Amino acid sequence: MEIEKNICAAFTGHRCYRGEADALLRHEVERLYAEGYRCFITGMSWGFDLAAGLAVAEAKRLHDDIRLVAAEPFAGFRDMFDGRSAEDYDAVLAAADERVCVCDAKSARSYMLRNDFMVDNSSFLVAWYDGLPHGGTAYTVKRARRLRLPITNLRPSPQLELFG
Repeated sequence: MEIEKNICAAFTGHRCYRGEADALLRHEVERLYAEGYRCFITGMSWGFDLAAGLAVAEAKRLHDDIRLVAAEPFAGFRDMFDGRSAEDYDAVLAAADERVCVCDAKSARSYMLRNDFMVDNSSFLVAWYDGLPHGGTAYTVKRARRLRLPITNLRPSPQLELFG
């Protein structure tokens, strides 16, 4: 499947996410759908990525024209999950219309390449970002800002300005 960037949004967020903004996340997916977004990419990591994937899976039950892309950083990524995270991973993967495995083997670079794939194939970013300057979420937000993608941060902070 080819991804139409202009109608595609991606998600990035911290692994420590524990459902704090699930209602906001579902609302954001519906808002983006109303604005014409039909494709959503999740990076499949535990925490915010899987929550976003589950929110899109829920929206797919209401809208049959939504596509969900599961972007994995490397082959065998699923093996890192157990318990509830594994169940959520499997549910998101079952709802996905496309599974993209960015690299063959695990490396620090495989995560960055997965994040690049998500930003490069979308025109909007939904984040759960605490504003700290390091880590995969910071990297993805910085890349999206450099490419001038609009960003919604569902973890607002008075010190954090994502739209500059």
